[in-house]
Amino acid sequence: MMMTPPPRGTGVTMHSALIVDDHPLFCDALSMTLKAFVGIAEIDTADRLDTALEKIASGARPDVIVLDLNLPDVNGMDGLVRLHRTAGATPIVVVSSLADAKVIGAALKAGASGFVPKHSQREVFRAAFAALGRGEVFTPDGYESDRPDPPTPQEDAISRLGLLTPQQARILQLICAGKLNKQIAFDLSIAETTVKAHVTAIMRKLGVYSRTQAVLIAQEANFASLLPENGGPA
Repeated sequence: MMMTPPPRGTGVTMHSALIVDDHPLFCDALSMTLKAFVGIAEIDTADRLDTALEKIASGARPDVIVLDLNLPDVNGMDGLVRLHRTAGATPIVVVSSLADAKVIGAALKAGASGFVPKHSQREVFRAAFAALGRGEVFTPDGYESDRPDPPTPQEDAISRLGLLTPQQARILQLICAGKLNKQIAFDLSIAETTVKAHVTAIMRKLGVYSRTQAVLIAQEANFASLLPENGGPA
């Protein structure tokens, strides 16, 4: 296992965790692993990203968040970007069956403090959380992070999406769903002029000049573009 410098923080003592995963059996197994092998006593779960965001907005302050990338209500790295933005300094460990090097790299660029493949042994989970406790970034064996290549289009898209505020991210989601400003204003209970101002800010931050281009940036960060040609979400 490789602990990648530089560290993201000064290290944390982890007594509580929020697991965001829509598979109940895996949640149960991971909860037992975190309690027995990592020493985290308080475990909360959420089966959707929106549920996790609501918990945090309502005052939940876990010491660490464990996130599955393949959730029903997210598209690619969008969920990680939104969760990282909302959770602030709380470290996020991605635990996913999508363990391709491109996915790992994109997750780290989107704000993850560590990445553990779902099939990993318990000792790997223990090492990962020990690294987080020291403020280090954890990646699995064999992952090479120090590559000289320029950012891929997917990584660039993820970086741009990370500039959006939570409200702007919600508006972009609705734009991707094909909704007009008037419909977005109704859905979010805000003025249409406010929506227009947000759309302008979104396009400026994404470096685009139209709603269509903004949608393409969002689509660029999905799983399909990060996986090998013959691969797919497991």
